[in-house]
Amino acid sequence: MTYSIVARDPVSGEIGIAVASRFFAVGSLVPHINHNSAIATQAFVNPMWGIEGSPRLATGESATGVMADFIDRDAGQAIRQAHMIDAHGHSVAHTGKDCIDWAGHKIADGVSVAGNMLAGSAVVDDTLSCYLDNTGLSFIERLLAAMDAGEAAGGDKRGRQAAALRIHSGQDYPIIDLRADDHADPLAELRRLNSVAQERAAHFAKTFATDENFSGTTDRTELDRAIIEREARWARDGIVSQSFATPLTTT
Repeated sequence: MTYSIVARDPVSGEIGIAVASRFFAVGSLVPHINHNSAIATQAFVNPMWGIEGSPRLATGESATGVMADFIDRDAGQAIRQAHMIDAHGHSVAHTGKDCIDWAGHKIADGVSVAGNMLAGSAVVDDTLSCYLDNTGLSFIERLLAAMDAGEAAGGDKRGRQAAALRIHSGQDYPIIDLRADDHADPLAELRRLNSVAQERAAHFAKTFATDENFSGTTDRTELDRAIIEREARWARDGIVSQSFATPLTTT
């Protein structure tokens, strides 16, 4: 019912998952990410693979070991699909033998793609190839481009409904967490949401507290400067806000 990509950016160290499906609110179930590892659990989804697996990976267990344990313990493993990357950068994937065709996965260095109920193998192939071929893009743009390539190859054979994208940057909270739960073109909606996030939210994320700095950035000077510079750049380039936000009105 779904295809997804799990990746770690080799430059920034960011970890992300993007997913699309003809399934309502797919982003509420598939992605599980912490400060150093990530799991996508899908097909006839068992959320416990992510809920239990994420903290185990975070403490240093290998993806190979965690996956083997889940397959051994889950009586429904034949209808499960999952892929993950551990704290050591190692990726593994599982596509149960009874997942609905087309179903499968591919793994490359620092990235994996998996899907089921797809139009064909090209969905996984093209998603992975696009990600690998676009090293010049930012991490979030690479993930979005990869998902668009999978959609162009046919995506979920039942159609479109939901998509999500989440990225962590060395912390247990996301720096960006986007969801389109019920939308005619969910991947396009993720791009709109990302554009809105770049207006202010992405700048604020750089000020957040971390494990190493409990207070984060408390001086707004650089934040305000970055937002002003972004506004000037967008005005110069003719970029218009895609936000649906409305100003407060009084009577």
